[in-house]
Amino acid sequence: MTQQRGDSRGRAAEEEETRAWAELVETARRSVADGLVVGTSGNVSVRIGETVLVTPSGVPYDRLTPDDVTGVDLAGRQVLGSLVPTSELPMHLAVYRTTGARAVVHTHAVHATAVSTLVDELPPIHYMAAALGGPVRVAGYATYGTGRLAENMLRALEGRTGCLLQNHGTITYGTTLAQAYDRTAQLEWMCRVWLTASSLPGLSPHLLTPEQLAEAAERLTGYGQRSTGV
Repeated sequence: MTQQRGDSRGRAAEEEETRAWAELVETARRSVADGLVVGTSGNVSVRIGETVLVTPSGVPYDRLTPDDVTGVDLAGRQVLGSLVPTSELPMHLAVYRTTGARAVVHTHAVHATAVSTLVDELPPIHYMAAALGGPVRVAGYATYGTGRLAENMLRALEGRTGCLLQNHGTITYGTTLAQAYDRTAQLEWMCRVWLTASSLPGLSPHLLTPEQLAEAAERLTGYGQRSTGV
């Protein structure tokens, strides 16, 4: 039975869900603006405690309001809102059940989807592959929204934070929604680079070795600004 938010949930929890939902909607709209999805294809989710907030099925992102919050528990039972959750809910829940993910982004990005039809693994064209755990695998095709697709995805994600979905798109996760989205954008960019480099007749792009990727991964560990406590 669907439950609505109320005083019994606690004001702090409700405020956290409100902030998370606003960020989720903003990210979903950004995915359209950045050309990673068309219409309502693709979906976004974020985990708050034992609740997963997720974009609803078939609703244009520019029409979503604060009152449209949609949430399920880790078993997939709807606990917030009345809109039907995304049809790709099995993939999102599979990630949350098996990793420490706090956010998941799924897109139908053009270049990534094209690459997913050509190879079983994105060739290591750039060191940012290390940010996803190594060469990006392609999960075997299965009908969207099925448990089989979720299973294929989990195999491709082993030791990774992102993968391609054959003839379908991408999925990435992170400890924050911003991180998950950035990984999606980086994956799409790497696919575009590889397709561009591979398109020149008579030439093959240089690829990185496992040793070079490992060195990049080590350097990326300390990338960014250190916290100063200020």
